[in-house]
Amino acid sequence: MQFDFTQLPPADRYRLLTNFIGPRPIALVSTRAQAGHTNAAPMSFFNVFSQDPPIVILGIQSRPDGREKDTMNNIRRSGEFVVNMVDMAMADAMILCGVNFAPDVDEFAFSGLEAAPCRQIDVARALATPCAMECRVERIIDYPNRALVLGEVLEMHVRKDCLDAQGRYVNPEVYQPIARLHADNYIVSDRQFELCKPAGMHVHEAAQLTPPQGSK
Repeated sequence: MQFDFTQLPPADRYRLLTNFIGPRPIALVSTRAQAGHTNAAPMSFFNVFSQDPPIVILGIQSRPDGREKDTMNNIRRSGEFVVNMVDMAMADAMILCGVNFAPDVDEFAFSGLEAAPCRQIDVARALATPCAMECRVERIIDYPNRALVLGEVLEMHVRKDCLDAQGRYVNPEVYQPIARLHADNYIVSDRQFELCKPAGMHVHEAAQLTPPQGSK
């Protein structure tokens, strides 16, 4: 089957893209509302794209009537946001934060998430998150009904039990983030395995290998 994305309606493009590109990590994005309380919303159009500079990207869609969401309004006004990674312990709270609340609702308070201060920006982070990234807007790319937000990571807060004894890599038995598949389906990274490149192999040696059955 072929799908011509230049002719396909947006709803069908969304269905195909989100069904086949996954799992997608969840960013519970917290921002500071103009009134001073915390706004929080989950985003699955999110990922890291660079370490030098350290850049994460959010894709934030407008509301059906064309108005921007509270998260986007707050980001444009303050230029700051926090990416809180989500594990199973935070899953229920994350879903509650995704309800379309009025702008004056504090989603952290409603969902039961305890807030903690950041060090370099004036936004609250979720105390329970395995990892929180303080971000400052590097640039915003606007499209009709959507904005791509590039955020520079200024500081990362990592829960100590999520790291190995050397503090270098995550402990896979503890850090098991959830990610979105399609529709209301999610997955947790509780079955991890290693795939290592053959050590010392040269290009000409790799070319002589027989590909796995079914490969082309």
